[in-house]
Amino acid sequence: MSDKPIILIVDDVPANVQVLASCLKDNYHIKVAMDGPRCLQLVAAKPPPDLVLLDIEMPGMDGYEVCRQLKNDPATQNIPVIFVTANDQEEDEEKGLQLGAVDYITKPIRPSIVAARVNTHVTLKLQHDKLTAMAMYDQLTGLYNRHYLFISANKKIARAKRHHEPVSLMMMDIDHFKDINDNYGHPVGDVVLQAVAKIISAQCREEDIAARFGGEEFVILYDHCDLKDAQVKAENYRLLIEEAKPEQITVTSSFGVVQMKPEGEMVDDLIKRADLALYQAKENGRNQVILGE
Repeated sequence: MSDKPIILIVDDVPANVQVLASCLKDNYHIKVAMDGPRCLQLVAAKPPPDLVLLDIEMPGMDGYEVCRQLKNDPATQNIPVIFVTANDQEEDEEKGLQLGAVDYITKPIRPSIVAARVNTHVTLKLQHDKLTAMAMYDQLTGLYNRHYLFISANKKIARAKRHHEPVSLMMMDIDHFKDINDNYGHPVGDVVLQAVAKIISAQCREEDIAARFGGEEFVILYDHCDLKDAQVKAENYRLLIEEAKPEQITVTSSFGVVQMKPEGEMVDDLIKRADLALYQAKENGRNQVILGE
């Protein structure tokens, strides 16, 4: 896959697809769907398109229904949709915009107009994606940041409590990280943080939330995971980190692991208990996993 933004063209007439693709292919990676169901399938695939050019008059599922489904799904609602249609009545355009489309282009297709409007909305979408990433992710490690952890973790905890499912939380601290910065310099310290984050990312499941909590501390919330399984995961992390030797430096880490109480807790409560267990791991000599009560 190229680094170009992805445009999904949805039209049941091959000639229309060819015209649209020809005026966009130099600057975008083009995908094509000939009907509504195929459009929804491609949008759900990875990576998703950055913009959808959508015909209205299609057999079976028309463009309005496709747009409605895209905008009703949290996973796809932020993908901009531009209707490209022969329907040039004001009420048709109004309906499309009310459904959540960002623009409405009428046929016959004018390539320069299509290219200009696509460029505008793709630029806005990529800027939005960048701002969203800055709000959600730690810029150094690529893990979620503390802010996102608190927002998303409480939602997961509430759902787990409602369905009586286990949730565990692991807090991890790189041992003697100040010494690494002092002895090797902060750029090397950053490399160590990135190496540890890479190990965390590689071992996490999609449903887990792994975040850089601050400095050299990391937190992972494990969905559908009891204390025993979380202990195994933490011990695995401990071994992998010790074996990694980023920049030829032996790095060790300490862990505090807790499970949500049956009556439920907020993420703050889990973090406080995990932090106490982590403190105990440090007091006991570091480079170990301690389970919270």
